[in-house]
Order: sequence, then C-alpha cells, then structure tokens
Amino acid sequence: MLEQRRANLALAALSISTFTFVTTEVLPVGLLTLMADDLHRSESQVGLLMTGYAAVVVLMSLPLAHVTRSVPKRLLLGVTLGVFSAATLVSAVAPGYEVLLGARLFVGLTQALFWSIVASTATGLFPPSQRGRTVARMSIGAALAPVLGVPLGTWLGQQAGWRFAFLVMAVVGVATCAVVVALVPAAPPEADAASRGAAPSRRRYVLLVLSTAIVVTGALTAQTYVTPYLLDVTGFAAATLGPLLLVTGAAGFLGTIAVGRFLDRYPWLALVAPMALIALSLLLLYSLGTLKAAAVVALALNGFAYSAMAAAVQNRILLVAPGSTDLASAGGSSAFNVGIAAGSLLGGLIIDHAGVRSVALAGALITAVAVALLLAEPRLTRTRRRPAEAALAGGYST
Repeated sequence: MLEQRRANLALAALSISTFTFVTTEVLPVGLLTLMADDLHRSESQVGLLMTGYAAVVVLMSLPLAHVTRSVPKRLLLGVTLGVFSAATLVSAVAPGYEVLLGARLFVGLTQALFWSIVASTATGLFPPSQRGRTVARMSIGAALAPVLGVPLGTWLGQQAGWRFAFLVMAVVGVATCAVVVALVPAAPPEADAASRGAAPSRRRYVLLVLSTAIVVTGALTAQTYVTPYLLDVTGFAAATLGPLLLVTGAAGFLGTIAVGRFLDRYPWLALVAPMALIALSLLLLYSLGTLKAAAVVALALNGFAYSAMAAAVQNRILLVAPGSTDLASAGGSSAFNVGIAAGSLLGGLIIDHAGVRSVALAGALITAVAVALLLAEPRLTRTRRRPAEAALAGGYST
C-alpha cells in the first residue's frame, strides 16, 4: 500500500513537471508585446524565442536521449529539472535579448531530454497492464498548461512584469525537481518493462512518427491562427477571446481524461479516432465558421481531440518502440515539434495568399492524410503475427 501511494505521488509530480515545461515553453506567446517593449526588440525577434526553442528540441532530442541512455532516470530527471530551473531563472534576470535567447535555448535542451524520458519513467512505476492509464494521467499536466499555466503566467506578467512570470516558473521548477527526486525510486519496479516496446515494430513506429508530424502540422496550420480566424471570420469581439481559448483548453483536459479509458484496450483505435475528430472539427470550423455557436463547438471538439491524440501517440510509442522507449519517445517529440513549426509556417503562407478562413480547410485536409496513413497501417505493416503483437490489435487485426 505504501509503495502504491508513493508511485501515485511520483506520477502526480511527473504530471506537474509536464505542466511546468509546457507552460514555460508557450509563455512568450502571451507575453510577446511586454517582452518586445522591455527588450526594445520587434515582436518577430521575440518570436524567435519560440522558433529557436522548437529547433533545439527537434535537433537535440535523439542525440541527448542516446548519450544519456545509461544514466539512472531519477538522477537524469533531477539534473534536467535543475538545469531547467536555472535557465528559466536566467531568463527572468537576463540583462538583454542575447542572454535571454541563450537561456531559452538551454531550456529547450532540457525539454528535449525531458520528453524523451518522462513517459518511460512514469510507466515504470506501474505494471505494464496499466501503461495506457498511466500515460493519460501523466498527460493531465500538459493538458492543463494551456488552461491554467499560460493564462495565469500572462496575467502575472501583465501585473508585475514578464520577468516575474518567468521567476515564478523557475521556483515551480525547483519545487518540482525536489519532489521528483524524493519520490521517484532509484529503480522503478517496472523499469525494465517500460524501457522496451511491448510489441516492437519498426514499420509501425515509422508510420506513427510520420503520421504524428502530419497531424500536428495540420492541426497547427489552423490553431496557430485561430485568434484572427475568430475575429475576422466568426466576428467575435476581442474581449471574448480569453473565454473562447479557455473552452478549448478545458475541452483538452477532458479529452486527456476520456482517452485514458481506452488506451490499454484499444491503443490503435484510441489514436485514429482523435485524429479523425481533429479533421472533422477543422472541417466544421471552415464550413460553419461564420456562425458563432458552430465555431465554439468546433473549437471544443478540436481541443478535446488534440489532447487525446497527444496522449494516444505517447502510449502508442511505448507499445511499438523498436528498441529503447526513450529513443522512440525522442523521435516522437521531434515529430511534434516539426509539425508545430511546419504548421505555423504553412498557415502563415496560406493566410498571405488565400485568406485566414482557408487555414481551417488546409488543416482538415492535411490531418485527413495522417488518418488515411494510419488506416492503411494494417496493410502496410502486415507480417506473420506474433503473440506479443496482440496488444496492438485494439481496433484492427494485424
């Protein structure tokens, strides 16, 4: 009973750490104007704090996971969270733009490593039969970051300056680091099982990474520019944007909770269904986006599906990883960040040439490609079935 309680508390601490990382990553979006004014830089230059961050995650996730593969997870998490806290503190006190950019790149390095190891660490705390539920519970923190973390950080920045918001995140990072080091066992009881895919398949993993990059590209093509869409197409007043984005974030939290019920029994279906729902929500936004009620429904469906998809991708990675789950998770993290960067770039190009409404249709079509790719997975990866691959049959026959 004591070990079970400790495992649950350690999982809660890991979930909080995902909240901390996501909030800190996205915080410059809400503080963009404040930071630009204080640093005497253009908004586009401050935007590079996000672009450079994503580039570091894409480029360094796999190398860092490979180099640190033999380091004990508790030590690695402690060092990662410690460096994250120090770099975030430097961000808060940076005397100029150059120091701030350097500090943000260091934070990006810690995120690249963090997302490679956090899922296997969390699932290693519990039996393999609870892997899906564990991933969903761990993902709650990341789902709550857009709902609570970013709005609260933005509000703090508006009240006390953008530096104070980063200072608070540094303090949260230190506290989380201490709790994680105290609660995560030196060798979690199921660590060996969590370090390898339950039903390894190189072809399924490659398809998963590719479809993840595509679906995130599609989703972010629209999501990056949802604010001008709601203002210019739907006709919402600027004062309503905060509550509307809160609806999206709250729906994302519910999506993470809901998908956790299906990840262990139907891992493939629990991934395909949210991806299809993302495409459907974007198509609804394009078709009926001029109607306020329909736009709100589309936003809620999109937020619900995107968070459910993110948890399902991580769970699927842990199933089909052809080797180390840490290296496989690093590949998944890179796929997400490639999609984020590609989606935001593509959406900007579409707006310039076809107008803001077109981003929803483009996002729906791109996402549909990812759905089609996964629907073709049974045919593309068909081999003689092995008993260990039965876990993959949730939703189709291999």
